[in-house]
Amino acid sequence: MSKGVDRFLEAAVVLGHPVEVRRFAEGTQTAEAAARAIGTDVRQIVKSLVFVADGRPVLALTCGANRVNTSRLAELAGASSVRRATPEEARAATGFAVGGTPPFGHPEPVRTFLDRDLVAFEELWAAAGAPDAVFRTSPEELRSAANAEVVELKET
Repeated sequence: MSKGVDRFLEAAVVLGHPVEVRRFAEGTQTAEAAARAIGTDVRQIVKSLVFVADGRPVLALTCGANRVNTSRLAELAGASSVRRATPEEARAATGFAVGGTPPFGHPEPVRTFLDRDLVAFEELWAAAGAPDAVFRTSPEELRSAANAEVVELKET
């Protein structure tokens, strides 16, 4: 296991959401790659996207087929502006590299929003701390473990 996956697994247990991590040699860095590797619909992939809202990190847990409406995200975060975090900012906020950022298990709490479209599925897959690692979860388990607010996030 990688250190990132180990840290994620420890956090999952502490949060009362122990998970089984699956690794894929071909990688799961993008929603499309993860869906292909797992053999599931891209809409069941959770993208953990870090944004900066008025200088503060926020996390958007987004349906794999959706893009984030940044104006809506700014409104939800009570910010005047929102932009995608740089890879360095994302790592500083979450402790994980882009492409393997899990939805929870970060060193400090990050305000988190869960795309309402994900709630439609019984089974979801999210990154588990490394670019080749994922775990299965349900929308309610994900919402609870990530302390996420369920909101409308997608760009239309």
